[in-house]
Amino acid sequence: MAKILFMMTGSDHWTLKDGSRRTSGFWAEEAVTPLEAFRAAGHEVTVATPGGVVPPADPASLEPGTNGGDEGAARMRAAVEQSSEFAHPIALADVNPADYSALYVPGGHGPMEDLAVDADAGRLLTSALDANTPIGIVCHGPAALLTATRPDGSNAFAGFDIACFTDKEEELAGSALTAPWLLETRLKEVGLRVEEGPPFRPHTQRDRNLFSGQNPSSSAPLADELVRVLA
Repeated sequence: MAKILFMMTGSDHWTLKDGSRRTSGFWAEEAVTPLEAFRAAGHEVTVATPGGVVPPADPASLEPGTNGGDEGAARMRAAVEQSSEFAHPIALADVNPADYSALYVPGGHGPMEDLAVDADAGRLLTSALDANTPIGIVCHGPAALLTATRPDGSNAFAGFDIACFTDKEEELAGSALTAPWLLETRLKEVGLRVEEGPPFRPHTQRDRNLFSGQNPSSSAPLADELVRVLA
């Protein structure tokens, strides 16, 4: 059994370009699907957020339209509400990275609000990279990589190939014009290489100990890859 740290957003909103707030949080599929896969493989998951607040699910990720209908939405809501891991997070500041065999970061626009500027998130990701600990990260979760900097200011993941929610997908989703910044663009600016798959289709990327997925539909294959690595 491995101990896996879920680094999750604590923000229930995303601040837009005009200063207004959009309700947000983590995208349920990107957290629930890997959580269930890791549990099924016998692993233990601990959730950590900035300040140790309970991570909020983006309401849009619990709707029938994003879960294949009413039955899927009900299952997703139940999975979020009944998760003891989500209900009892610890603070990122209190995490000892040596206690965990893998680190996983689900997306949603929430991470764009807090993990993208959280020094503890950067500390944990850099420590995991240097210890060759498997890192799984999906959709907007790679926003957390922006804080993973070396003493000279360079990004610890510069030169890595990565999958993330692309600028094209942000445009197709109708969020690009109101976004304060775009994830793919920002990751490229700090030196990562974004490998783009077809919009909204499963696409994963591995570079050394960094395992990444492009969008919600990539969370299941990404979790499967991490389960194989941890076996």
